[in-house]
Amino acid sequence: MDLGLHDSVIVVTGGGAGIGQAISRACLDEGATVVVVSRASDNVKNFLAEMLNSRRKCDFVEAHLADTKQCEHAIDYVRSRYGRMVGLVNNAGANDGVGLESGSPDRFVESLQQNLVHYYAMAHYALPMLKASRGSIVNISSKVALTGQGGTSAYAAAKGAQLALTREWAAELAPFGVRANAVLPAEVMTPLYQRWISTRENPQQALDEIRRRIPLGHRFTEASEIAAMAVFLLSPSQSGHTTGQIIVVDGGYTHLDRALT
Repeated sequence: MDLGLHDSVIVVTGGGAGIGQAISRACLDEGATVVVVSRASDNVKNFLAEMLNSRRKCDFVEAHLADTKQCEHAIDYVRSRYGRMVGLVNNAGANDGVGLESGSPDRFVESLQQNLVHYYAMAHYALPMLKASRGSIVNISSKVALTGQGGTSAYAAAKGAQLALTREWAAELAPFGVRANAVLPAEVMTPLYQRWISTRENPQQALDEIRRRIPLGHRFTEASEIAAMAVFLLSPSQSGHTTGQIIVVDGGYTHLDRALT
């Protein structure tokens, strides 16, 4: 299936590791040019080196996305280097465990800077190019936005706000032909998830219990399955009339009688 993304320029925040890297790979497989915007971790460096060796059209802007000036710089780079953008994938962020009791108002605000504000900043600065291309915004959120989790108020607030922004942008940008949709993963084995599960008293037992609760196949969702949905939503030819949608890719974990853990 041709998704119509060949030679398109797509920006993916956090696009060098985990789910973001899977999305970058899926876009590159469609012949797009991907601009990864993130910090320069070892995972990112290894991915970029792999793409360079394979002559894939993958570019990189190092940025600390909690700093909105660096978000602006990243978009300025895309504008000056390519002059166009068809897609923005807001993906970067991490569950930092800032809870109602364990956190503080200052940590709550800091967490929103890390997980939410750059979604707005990137879309704000990219908007002229997205309007010109009648492009697409895909916000990667989390099942926590719908279910809660416990002990992570700031992350839940950020993820819930991402869904509200998705619907708001879909409404605001419809007259310009710009689409906005959200994809919600649940249990996906990424480096961040592996780090979290390793803190459990019995990591293997915890993994087995989570798998048991996932109705479809009793397995974790693959990062590539999240990426497939994201790249479909970026496609002007295959999802050109899809906007304002919140799509949960999780094997039924969120909606099929999930027990709160």
